[in-house]
Amino acid sequence: MKDLSNLSNLSMDTLVSSLTQLLVSLGSKLLMAAIVFFVGRWLINRINRMVVNLMTRRHVEASLFSFTRSLIKITLNFLFIIVIVGILGIETSSFLALFASAGVAIGMALSGTLQNFAGGVMILIFKPFKVGDFIEAQGQSGTVKEIQIFNTIIATPDNKIIIIPNGGLSTGIMTNYSKEEARRVDWVFSIAYGDSYDKAKTVIARLLDADPRVLKTPEYFIALTSLGDSSVNMVVRAWVAAPDYWGVFFDMNEKVYKTFALEGLNIPFPQMDVHIK
Repeated sequence: MKDLSNLSNLSMDTLVSSLTQLLVSLGSKLLMAAIVFFVGRWLINRINRMVVNLMTRRHVEASLFSFTRSLIKITLNFLFIIVIVGILGIETSSFLALFASAGVAIGMALSGTLQNFAGGVMILIFKPFKVGDFIEAQGQSGTVKEIQIFNTIIATPDNKIIIIPNGGLSTGIMTNYSKEEARRVDWVFSIAYGDSYDKAKTVIARLLDADPRVLKTPEYFIALTSLGDSSVNMVVRAWVAAPDYWGVFFDMNEKVYKTFALEGLNIPFPQMDVHIK
């Protein structure tokens, strides 16, 4: 009986000792993980600020700037999680294998997201557009505000924010209105039958010459394009700097309307003559 009592006391002491060691070990790991967590968060923020400052000093293109910042942030956070898991005593190789297996399943489920990531990389490499360009794609048009890892953010002329997935942008049809420095403005002006075509052409040429935003090279073009049912139609084409496109377009419409009236040139409207016998 005495031996059994000693054995029972020994087993209890061993159990208490093991639990104490386990709690001490777990507590030290938790404490170390907490310290690493706060230090790691500070370090990640520090690295992000350093990267941002470095790219700012080197005047990195805005599209590359936003994409790189997002990519670095996600990568650092992933590595940070791996370190925390290792400190807690979880086998990182098993964790990575589990993560890889889960990644395959998640990748199949999120194939569209991966396509958007690949699209973002393609946009960054081939640069079909950049931050600040005015584009039209996926049925939307606006100014590019930011190119992220998965999406591109544009602002419409009425200041609505639209998020377009990069996958569709990289594979679909996209029009970039800001890619070239100059754009051609097209108008069709009409005069009534009986009015002088030469006079109308001279008036339009004078208005174009007076506008400093109209480029001298290539030269503007004025021609009679068609004889309509109620009007003689003239096509006018002029080249301007891309940012001046809409300003010149609207201003010329207003100037032609006012000047034609002063010059005795009539802008016709659809009409039909009915003769009754």
